[in-house]
Amino acid sequence: MARDVGLEELLREELGTMSGLSEKPMFGGLAFLLDGNLLCGARQDGMLVRLGKGNDGWALDLPGAVQMLSGGRAMPGWIRVGAEIYGDDDLRRRLLEAATAFVRSLPAK
Repeated sequence: MARDVGLEELLREELGTMSGLSEKPMFGGLAFLLDGNLLCGARQDGMLVRLGKGNDGWALDLPGAVQMLSGGRAMPGWIRVGAEIYGDDDLRRRLLEAATAFVRSLPAK
């Protein structure tokens, strides 16, 4: 799957000053890790966001948001959103803030 360089840049701008942030090619795109834990990702088919099991209901209610699938299996706590959502500054920030809060609750790797 081809990467979405524009989305990658958008996420870099949004997350760029965050301490402990790193990037790694993963899931057919580019993953952003916070203290070694997966936070979000950019792929051609959208932005992946890690909200944590049980924390994703509100986000799945957004039109166009879907649960992430890996190998055909649902990944609870992970969602994928398209440009209609990640292109909205307020929605993107809300998703990334929720993801950051969840990932910061995990032990660093």
